[in-house]
Amino acid sequence: MQEQNAAPTAKQAQRIIKKYPNRRLYDTNTSSYITLAEVKQLVMASEPLVVRDAKTGEDITRSILLQIILEEEAGGAPMFTEAVLSNIIRFYGHAMQGFMGSYLEKNVQMFTDMQTRLSEQSQGMTPEMWSQFMGTQSPMVQGLMGNYAEQSRTMFMQMQEQMQKQTEQMMGVLGLKR
Repeated sequence: MQEQNAAPTAKQAQRIIKKYPNRRLYDTNTSSYITLAEVKQLVMASEPLVVRDAKTGEDITRSILLQIILEEEAGGAPMFTEAVLSNIIRFYGHAMQGFMGSYLEKNVQMFTDMQTRLSEQSQGMTPEMWSQFMGTQSPMVQGLMGNYAEQSRTMFMQMQEQMQKQTEQMMGVLGLKR
């Protein structure tokens, strides 16, 4: 009986940020202008948000997120090397573009999940314990990294299989069989 009366858990509402022609960002949730750094803080806090062009209503979230990444990359401690960025650019317009985006997204999600599990399992550790933990390559860390590597390998193999199937289908359409 109690379950029927309980209110369902509400999904967190998506925060709407409007970008005006003067390049200012307006947070409709707080009714105030915010900076790109504050948008970054919302992302870091896993706050669901969408950025819309104030004039057209167009969703420009991706361009704002890319702008944040650009500022972070220019800020002194870049995450991506020039070689990685060059390789990413080379995938645009390539037959593998869709696969690469999916592959990167899944790998980043797996890495984030692994980081979350490690964080949950290490709550309450002192700096000394952390030092010892990281220095000994504990079985838990080895297991997490092994799982990550195996999942990454599996995703790559699936991507290769999909490419092979698509290539065979395309060759069949063109009348070329293996």
